[in-house]
Amino acid sequence: MLHREKAIAALEKKADQFKDYELRKTEIYEAYRLELDELGQLDQAELDLRLDGLDWPGARPTIEQDQYTHVVVPFEQDWNSHQQARSWAKKVLERVSTIAVDGSQITSSKTISVPVGAVQVGWFINPHSKEGAYTKDISFEVFSPDELNEVEGDSVFPDWRINMERFKGECIQAAALMEKFSKEKNTPICFFDGSLIVSFVQHMKPSHQRMYVQAILDLLETSRKFKVPLVGYVDTSYAKDLASMMDLSKGRKPQNEISDGAILDLKMVWGDRSISYVCARDDKVLPTDGNKYYQHLIIVYLKTTSDRHPVRLELPRWVLDEGLLEYVLDIVRAECVVGNGYPYGLETADAVAVLTHQDQDRFYRLVQEFAQKEKIPLRFSRKAVSKRGRRA
Repeated sequence: MLHREKAIAALEKKADQFKDYELRKTEIYEAYRLELDELGQLDQAELDLRLDGLDWPGARPTIEQDQYTHVVVPFEQDWNSHQQARSWAKKVLERVSTIAVDGSQITSSKTISVPVGAVQVGWFINPHSKEGAYTKDISFEVFSPDELNEVEGDSVFPDWRINMERFKGECIQAAALMEKFSKEKNTPICFFDGSLIVSFVQHMKPSHQRMYVQAILDLLETSRKFKVPLVGYVDTSYAKDLASMMDLSKGRKPQNEISDGAILDLKMVWGDRSISYVCARDDKVLPTDGNKYYQHLIIVYLKTTSDRHPVRLELPRWVLDEGLLEYVLDIVRAECVVGNGYPYGLETADAVAVLTHQDQDRFYRLVQEFAQKEKIPLRFSRKAVSKRGRRA
């Protein structure tokens, strides 16, 4: 149990250290914000020249570097009420199908003697028309002991198999839905909850990295083939790709404490967005066929709330090349109006897919009933049984 008074006393003891830290950060970010103005004045050729010889400088300019004179592009709409905003959003979304996919999992627990796990993928499709009904659905898959105990175990990422299957399941479902809805008159949009840039796998085994990368490659190829824009939506991003590009273009070593969202934040109001940049992140994710796929992705920061940093959007590069970026960004803005700062489709897909602690307990009870029926020996640890009884 947390002792409130002792915790408060411990925090107050370090108050000066917290204040000094925030002051240092504020000064650093102010310097970067001044450099944003300079960055916006550079043309694409000059910025490319500054980054010449750097394989992975964090980010690289797109054609938008020559189209705008500032890194931040203002949103042209101006409303006096939320009702006006919702009216605009309704018009933007009319007869445009938005697809959103999310997933959840139950990892194998040491409290149960037989390894078992599960993955649930949920999706929400909203046609935004009176004639069409929305769709909510899930897939559910159980993983047996043999599937969980493959020879390629991982001591650093013990739940890698379930986590990977969830990720792969989300990608497969998103790809299937993009293909299904690709024939619609108005271009549909597919939301993916999270990053399309899988830097988190860089510390995994090469074979595990390849599984994640291949899942993303298949997803991106489906988006390109069927011309359905894909939006990787990162609500809280600490990425520093633009910051790294700014540092390296100035001949500086990138700073770890700097994030793109914090640099851009005070330059933006609701609806504003950054110009797009090609991702050129320097990480240890292994290339496929000699190449990283990052150069096929663009990154854009979009302000969707008044009191939080802009969100990070990751999209296939073809969306920019084919002139669909503004169309897609308006769809994202409209979804965030309906969802009060977060895309309504993703919010709904998350609610469909989520597995709570109570769901996990229900699943284990189902496993226990299944084991009794099939005469499979099954034991729960005494600690787990005790906890379950206390919390019931």
